[in-house]
Amino acid sequence: MEVAADAGAYEEMLRVVEACAARIRWRLRPQSKRRLLNDILVLCTGLRPVILMDYGGTMPQLQDNLCSLLHHARQEASILNPLRVMVINDMLYVIHVKGLAEHVSPNARSQHQLAFVDLEKSCCKLLANTEKNETMMELLSIQDRFSATFSTLIIEANVKPGAADVECSVISIPDTTSLIIDLTAFLESTRIALPSLNGWLLGYPITYLFRNETAEAATKNLSNHSLHIYRIFVVRFDFFLTNVGCVFFRKNIVALILVIFYCRHLHSDAKQSEEELLSFSVPCDMSAKREEEPWARSFLAHMNEKLERCSHVWESVRLEVEVFQSQSGVIVL
Repeated sequence: MEVAADAGAYEEMLRVVEACAARIRWRLRPQSKRRLLNDILVLCTGLRPVILMDYGGTMPQLQDNLCSLLHHARQEASILNPLRVMVINDMLYVIHVKGLAEHVSPNARSQHQLAFVDLEKSCCKLLANTEKNETMMELLSIQDRFSATFSTLIIEANVKPGAADVECSVISIPDTTSLIIDLTAFLESTRIALPSLNGWLLGYPITYLFRNETAEAATKNLSNHSLHIYRIFVVRFDFFLTNVGCVFFRKNIVALILVIFYCRHLHSDAKQSEEELLSFSVPCDMSAKREEEPWARSFLAHMNEKLERCSHVWESVRLEVEVFQSQSGVIVL
């Protein structure tokens, strides 16, 4: 996904979103507001195609607030036009339509192949997507359906911008400006558990495999293992420095260099300047090398590639690994 807007346009977009949230009286806690702004920026700059709205309220009010926010904000910031609200059962997501279409495409899946953990039988071995596994085959089939659906949606939106009714498989979208894409019926007949689907949709390199009818066994299996929690953090450039600093300091290049050095020094020393991009878990006995695991190194390299496409917005990315001691009845996905 190409990122064309300059840093100032993203700064203005964030101002618009924050103002619209206040206008619709969405009472977000400061931490939730910060997370929402960061998630929207992550989507618009192509770092992630999907984010899970597991904060900011409960359904159906959460969906109403989110749709109202995007409806108003898109009128003032065109960068937000590709964003949609996706619904699967009682789960709510915000997606970048083009970004998700690229994420689910066969080309992207072949370049960045997932590793799977079969929680129905064993939690001690990573499975490649070439191995025969019934649950894995169903997930691969769902991936193909997502690919066909969203590629069609992109084509319809580009070819028929005024279409009155766009049909994509069993997904009905009233028009190309509709904010809600409901995939509940689309996945109604599937047996695979939603957390397994989420692992792929949310961009994790490791996906836990289990079906709805084996959820209890999967929970027990995973709870018997200590887990490594992998967290990806990103640091955003100081928009004020990037866009305004040059105006004040362009006549004094030495002063400008000193200010840039000072601000970057602050970024490197202050953890509060970082934002968590995503986190996922992997059983410790399958990730003994932690960040040096081949799949972990490949994943971090892929994230750095994404960051380079929007390097005027994001300064750096880093990986942190910590140990989580599982307890009976706890599942971390």
